Amino acid sequence: MATATAGSAGWTTPTGLLATLRRRWATGVYLTMFASGQPWEPLGIGLRGPAAGELAASFGAVQAWARGWERVDSRLVRVEHKRIGGRVIGTNSLPCRAWIDGYDQLWQLLGVQPDVRGFSAAVDQAKAELPALADWVIAHPVKVLSLAHDWDMIIGAVRWIDLHGRPGSYLRQIDVPGVDTKFIERHRGILTDLLDLQLAPDRIDAAAPRSDFAARYRFRKKPGYVRFRYLAPRDGFCELTVRAEELAAAPPAACLVYVVENEITYLAFPPVPDAIVIFGGGYAVSALEQLPWLAGRGLVYWGDIDTHGFSILSRLRRRFPHTRSMLMDRATLLAHQGQWVTEPSPASADVGCLDAAEADLYRDLAAHLLGRSVRLEQERVRFSAIEAAVADQRDGPAPRVIIG
Repeated sequence: MATATAGSAGWTTPTGLLATLRRRWATGVYLTMFASGQPWEPLGIGLRGPAAGELAASFGAVQAWARGWERVDSRLVRVEHKRIGGRVIGTNSLPCRAWIDGYDQLWQLLGVQPDVRGFSAAVDQAKAELPALADWVIAHPVKVLSLAHDWDMIIGAVRWIDLHGRPGSYLRQIDVPGVDTKFIERHRGILTDLLDLQLAPDRIDAAAPRSDFAARYRFRKKPGYVRFRYLAPRDGFCELTVRAEELAAAPPAACLVYVVENEITYLAFPPVPDAIVIFGGGYAVSALEQLPWLAGRGLVYWGDIDTHGFSILSRLRRRFPHTRSMLMDRATLLAHQGQWVTEPSPASADVGCLDAAEADLYRDLAAHLLGRSVRLEQERVRFSAIEAAVADQRDGPAPRVIIG
């Protein structure tokens, strides 16, 4: 048996009883019991009232408190009394426990009948349409009620994916009124909970994290694109943007590949025979990792001289160990000191694939030994330095020594 919340005088009031019941209601326990078919057992809640010694000293307050309980609707709350008293004013019958004798009484007392009807409808819908979800729905009434406005669309999306979803289709193809890709993203958590229960195991990629909804349920993800241009005159297109998966199967005719991060630098890159330049834009590594033919081409990466730039270089070199860097050295950084800016949020990443000189410079940047969060963006490097570096790359660099 529980004790209800007490009022300001320390005695439990009807309002305090309601507060106690509402806190329990908010946990969902009563709805789970109801939806599970569990018979109601009368719920008794202890009431904190005046002690015998308080009757004489506060008799008027005791009378007012008792009258408050007399006004409670006896059809909803059964109030149990006990006799207490003292030598001064004799024995009195006062409330000591409140009883709730049924689900209906509780629903009416709390005024939650619409919520009960809505939740019961959600349970019935799950049992009729998606029986595998019924136990989950019964166990999570608070979650279901919080999503009442969208619940039919959530169930509709789960049902559509189960019946019509095919590996390789896009999320955009889910054909349920009110459901679009933004809806899926907004309700990704609950949809993941339900789809993990509803779908057959072979429809789920358990290795994909819950945060990657498309991969987990074998939808096609937005493809990665690679934008590149030829660095020597040629017939036909000089610049293309191609899906990474298609470029993996049809490599361009070039022996040397440069990767840069800044668009203007990409567009102004000096002419180089038998070479292409790829616009990284800070996100190219994931796409480049899908191009196995890069393992057989000369590969040069030039990024900003900052912690993120070296992190990208290390990741690219992990996939393609022969990757060379360009203009990412201490001499270039010091020669452009007047062009330094501040890196907003320095990276702390695994850079085990940097060579000795690169790793030494990365450590100095990360430790702020050259200044606070120093960054040299590649668009701030003098163009004559780019031309000289390209010439050096064509002549071939000295062998690298990998550390880590």
